[in-house]
Amino acid sequence: MSIPSNTTPGLVCAHHHLYSSLARGMPAPPRTPTGFAEILELVWWRLDRALDPESIRWSAMLGALEALERGCTAIIDHHESPDAIDGSLSLIDEACAEVGVRVDCAYGVTDRHGPEGARRGLAENERFIRSGGRGRVGVHAAFTCTDETLEAAAGLAADLGVGVHIHVAEGEADAGAADRLRHLAADDWLLVHGVHLTDDHGLAGTIVHNPRSNMNNSVGYSRPTRFSNPVALGTDGIGADMLEEFRLAYVRHREHDVTASPEVAWSYLTTGWDLFPEALVDRVTWSHDPMEPWHLAFSPGVSPVRVEVGGELVWADGSPTRVDADEIRAKAAEEAARLHARLEEM
Repeated sequence: MSIPSNTTPGLVCAHHHLYSSLARGMPAPPRTPTGFAEILELVWWRLDRALDPESIRWSAMLGALEALERGCTAIIDHHESPDAIDGSLSLIDEACAEVGVRVDCAYGVTDRHGPEGARRGLAENERFIRSGGRGRVGVHAAFTCTDETLEAAAGLAADLGVGVHIHVAEGEADAGAADRLRHLAADDWLLVHGVHLTDDHGLAGTIVHNPRSNMNNSVGYSRPTRFSNPVALGTDGIGADMLEEFRLAYVRHREHDVTASPEVAWSYLTTGWDLFPEALVDRVTWSHDPMEPWHLAFSPGVSPVRVEVGGELVWADGSPTRVDADEIRAKAAEEAARLHARLEEM
């Protein structure tokens, strides 16, 4: 059945870090990072160690609310909280369900915290998925994992009948990831970033392009059109405004190739529906007509007027219908202050 020209299915964020929702305004790192490896070490790896169950819950609540207000009804999330692993994926799942947003959860397994940390990460993925949660087996990245851990994650995913959600060749430190993953990767894997992959990398799976994050971290342009893999669009934790991410994907492509069409970046959005087909039944009515790539590439500020998820009205008249947006923002701000205080003490 056709839908009106100002209406789309729910948009999909193919790679998010909901735990970063409380990072805004966080204390400055002990020194200014001078490269991507230091950005991880001094910013994000400090933040994930400071997370506790309450900050996980409220970051997910805020992130889900902000996704909904931008017409994103489905999030594929990648989580890490090494001091609060057990049950963390359920906290995220429950928070998103409360707001009315679909979520696919993964815990990012890593050997950065030793073999026991990797074991607990694998166990959290298994617990969540076996209990009925929608998810994938998460891996941080090949360069922070032993071969044994990578094989264990791939084996667990195969046993569970799900894919692996992993950062691949985001920075130069992980440029050799393809050689370590090629014999493991499958079509249902999510290969996030791929900036430093070779054209003929030989990895099965979907590349997830995160143009804003790649620019923010100064890791380079992945040139996703060079890959034979399907390409989807994510934000890497910088909100879930997928129309804005589409525009950024387009202008980054256009900067590289003046003949580029916004239809290419739009195709990355539509790949999200292959990854999260449930979002196809959701309906978002927008403030702009028509919702067509050549219009949207040059029309900032397009907003949802009405959002239905699974037939339920969850956004109308500028507000969510299931939760109190002001309450979520207030409680998230309180939790952010506590999280930032813990960071100050680290």
